[in-house]
Order: sequence, then structure tokens, then C-alpha cells
Amino acid sequence: MQARTVAVIGAGGAGRAIALAAARAGLRTILEDVLPETLERALAWIRAELGSRSADEQSAFALIETAHSFEEAAREADFLFDATPDEWELKIEMFTLFDKFARPQAPMLSVISTLSISDLASMTYRPELCAGLRFLAGDSARRRVEVVRSQRTAETSIAEYREMAGRLGWDAAIVEEPRD
Repeated sequence: MQARTVAVIGAGGAGRAIALAAARAGLRTILEDVLPETLERALAWIRAELGSRSADEQSAFALIETAHSFEEAAREADFLFDATPDEWELKIEMFTLFDKFARPQAPMLSVISTLSISDLASMTYRPELCAGLRFLAGDSARRRVEVVRSQRTAETSIAEYREMAGRLGWDAAIVEEPRD
């Protein structure tokens, strides 16, 4: 299934960068944050990034919508990005909301740095649809990312993550989460 609408949960630095990449890729993008001022800052940053660009890139801004709840953002999304801070309690809440409100076949990539994606995915009824996302430093023209598969991430989900990364202009390496 090729996603047409993505939800980005969390409008901080990672979230706004994901939203920008998704809109540039021509995807309807629903950006959510519980703090209205964070959403406003993210939209201002995205507008500034697109402001001096071509007319096509400026039209990308029209593809971005905002939401004020996970439910509102996830309801119409074919693909979800969790870009909330890397805090255990918050991530548990995101994965619980994923189960409750995301479309049945919608995969979710969660931006992580220190948390175990296997532990987080085990909190859902759909661990096969979950993986971690890490942004890597580098001087490449294309953003480099790692997609961290949990012990239960499905091959079909990995194919969807690869496809989405390509659409967003990212070079993605698929990595296994180390087992305990």
C-alpha cells in the first residue's frame, strides 16, 4: 500500500523536519502537537524553509494540516511518525494511542535514540507494524536514517519503511535491534 497521508506526532525539531520532507514529497501531512505554540513554531520554520524555494516547493506548504490530538491526526493517516521526545512514559502513551486510533494496517516509525523499539512495540497489539527511526549525522545531500526493526517487525512493514524513506529523500539502512 502506498501511503498518501502521513501523520507526524510531535512538532519539535524531528517532527517538523519529517513534516517538511513529507510535504515536499507531495504527501498530505497532518502535523500534531499538544502545545499550540510548538505547532506555530514548526509551521513558521517550515514556511521559512520553503519561502525562498520554487513555486512547487512553496505549494508543498498547502499539503500540511495541523491537529491537536493523536486521534485527530491518526484518523486519516496511512502512515504514522512518532516524533515525540525519547521518554519512556510518553512513548508508552503514543504506542497505546497507536493501537486505539491508527488505521488497522498503518505502520508507525517512532523516533528513538535510547529506548528499545522491541519493548515499545510489545505494548501494542500490532508490533509487526512498528519500528524505530534514527537520524544519522553526515554531510550527504540526502538525509541518512536507520530504521530499527524490532524482533517482531514484519517484512512487509520493512518494505513500506524503505519505500517511504525513498519518497522522503532519505537513504535508509535497516538495522536489527540488538537482542538482550
